Amino acid sequence: MKFSENWLRSWINPELSSHELAHVLTMAGLEVEALESVAPAFSNVVVAEVLEVIKHPVADRLSVCQVNVGETASLSIVCGAPNVAVGMKVPCARIGAVLPGDFVIKQAKVRNVDSFGMLCSAKELGLAEESQGLCSLPEDAPVGVGLREYLELDDMLFTLKLTPNRSDCLSMAGVAREVAAIAGGALNALQVDPVLSNLTETIAVNIDVPEACRLYCGRIVRGVNSAVATPSWMMRRLERGGLRSINAVVDIANYVMLELGQPLHAYNLDQLAGGITVRYARAGEELALLNGQNVILQDDMLVVADDTRLLALAGIMGGIASSVETATRDVFLESAFFVPDAIAGKARRLTISTDSSYRFERGVDFSETRVALERATQLLLEICGGQAGAISEVHGKLPVRNAITLRTGRVKRVLGIVLDTAQITVLLKRLQFKFEQQGEDFHVMPPSYRFDLMLEVDLIEEIARIVGYDNIPAQPPQTTVMMVLQAETQRSVSRLSQMMVARDYQETISYAFHEAEVERDLCANTTPITLKNPISSQLAVMRSSLLGGLIGALRTNLARKQSRVRLFETGACFTGENYSQSERFAGLSYGTQLPEQWGVAACSVDFYDVKADIEALFAPAALSFLALPHPASHPGRSAQILLNGQVVGWIGELHPQWLQQYGISQVVVWFEVELDALKSADVPHVNEVSKFLPVRRDLAVVVDESVTVQSLLDVMLGSNASYVIELALFDQYRGKGVGDGKKSLAFRVLLQDTKKTLIDSEIELSIARLTEVLQQHGAELRI
Repeated sequence: MKFSENWLRSWINPELSSHELAHVLTMAGLEVEALESVAPAFSNVVVAEVLEVIKHPVADRLSVCQVNVGETASLSIVCGAPNVAVGMKVPCARIGAVLPGDFVIKQAKVRNVDSFGMLCSAKELGLAEESQGLCSLPEDAPVGVGLREYLELDDMLFTLKLTPNRSDCLSMAGVAREVAAIAGGALNALQVDPVLSNLTETIAVNIDVPEACRLYCGRIVRGVNSAVATPSWMMRRLERGGLRSINAVVDIANYVMLELGQPLHAYNLDQLAGGITVRYARAGEELALLNGQNVILQDDMLVVADDTRLLALAGIMGGIASSVETATRDVFLESAFFVPDAIAGKARRLTISTDSSYRFERGVDFSETRVALERATQLLLEICGGQAGAISEVHGKLPVRNAITLRTGRVKRVLGIVLDTAQITVLLKRLQFKFEQQGEDFHVMPPSYRFDLMLEVDLIEEIARIVGYDNIPAQPPQTTVMMVLQAETQRSVSRLSQMMVARDYQETISYAFHEAEVERDLCANTTPITLKNPISSQLAVMRSSLLGGLIGALRTNLARKQSRVRLFETGACFTGENYSQSERFAGLSYGTQLPEQWGVAACSVDFYDVKADIEALFAPAALSFLALPHPASHPGRSAQILLNGQVVGWIGELHPQWLQQYGISQVVVWFEVELDALKSADVPHVNEVSKFLPVRRDLAVVVDESVTVQSLLDVMLGSNASYVIELALFDQYRGKGVGDGKKSLAFRVLLQDTKKTLIDSEIELSIARLTEVLQQHGAELRI
């Protein structure tokens, strides 16, 4: 909503500057998006009349003019404008005037002829970006009066950024009403008296869709002079409201729309055949609009028609066939209340945007429908002449406005301030709300122009706006704050992320959906959860694993020439017909173990590097790994991850087939674990630090290829051999000296006591126990 400050102050003139007024409007919920001057600063420019124009004696393109500026003697001014003529009224910058750009007017000699001022164009005064010749003023412009005063150039333009619920402020009456409520002061509300009807002639009106058009008013006005000039005051207000002048009749309709918020439309009466009907369009009907656009209508679009053809797209734009032109003498004025739902979205569907549809979509005041028609008729008769007929009015079921109960105690509870019934009464009166008081309760009747007031909280918000949000003190919270206990056995996701970052990984975030082919290839999931309305064909199914997103992020990095990539992600995965959801933690590693450096030879990351990262994440809990195939992994290079005997995830090297398919040239090692298992941590137990040196013994055994290292470690750990503090594999051998289908495994055994130095007999007893359980498990001691 754009409007002139001068126009607003003719309605209400608060004791506030322009910027103060903008501030209070913004703080009351009517955001002032822009505040700008109508014209740039200039001084000593007056209205002048050209008395004489003669050709310059030595310059063909210059004229010497005698100009009346309201003084006893005329001024001689040299002018180069092609449109200068005797009798025209123009702006004249007198000697000493300062024009935009700090251009000072001085007495000058132009080609040997003295010039005592300057006749100005609109561009030179900063009133237009381009202009052809002098700025021509109306014939009745008073000579000698300052141009800024005559054209009201010391005016400011306000642009409000209104929320959709405040359609009542899409008019000068609405904004003035708000200013009166917010800033106080006397409101000079417009008083519209019914126009005396000189004609008995009417047009029959029929509403076929009373649910869409609840009220329709129209009247004939004959003998108007559409060619008459629109008054300058009206043109200024229209232009400063963002509308251009078309002709007097259309300008009056637009002016009343800006003034009262009710869109109107004027039809050329000579182009109407029979009565007026408001109905829905028939599918395929065509209408040529005022903007020159031919539209094909759909059966949910509201139209106004006569007995033979369509006249207008109701509430949006009229048709060109029945438009008012300068030769039009008889018109039919329309003012109607169309339900917002019947208008909303139709203009956008036809790629049209109009001030009328903008208002009807948000809701207009149905109590002003007839008043706006009377106001437009009044202006039409004053400016264009003519005789008005009686109003044809058809009623439907107008919106019902039910009283809202406002409780004084509830106001205090919501706003946190104490307002007694007397203060609330004053505030409701400032808002011009009708109400009845019963004890400490108010029964408020929402006005017809406030469609957004439906609940008690809406009225409380209105009270807050008028009190002023900045006048409501901030109250400290009245509650007891306690530290939330956090179990020592639970780790946060942020802590896990920090641990990964410390191990040289970087976090990535991907969509929770991807291609169905990714699910099939990497997860062997042929029945993924499919989205009904995917944002793209590449994001059509919900993910059951984080691996697809990580590979996508890896490919993005490789496309940008990154040679070493280590990524991790936390997110939800979705599986099953019941859409079960689980949180996972996953990562992958690509490239070299370490960043490129001179001190260590480059070595590609492998399965055991990532295995070490996983073990570090779960520490101090001990993990076990069970070699099993996975659809995403290289055969023989994947394993389940087990925690306390429960499967919690997978680790593996990406299958060569997928490396080739996704254009990845080196090994990719990935893992994925259940987040809940990762977040649960074992509490470390304190052991006494021994003063005595540990003893090392090595055990080398030969076993079948099918025997896993983990199974041997498990039986040794379960043997309860005394003094054993550590067991670890340090060598693996296949080849000469070891039979076919066999492998040699060498384990490091550390023994220690906290009380004394171990003697050989104690050591040998523990080693014998370990050897015994290994042999029971099929292992042969290698000498």
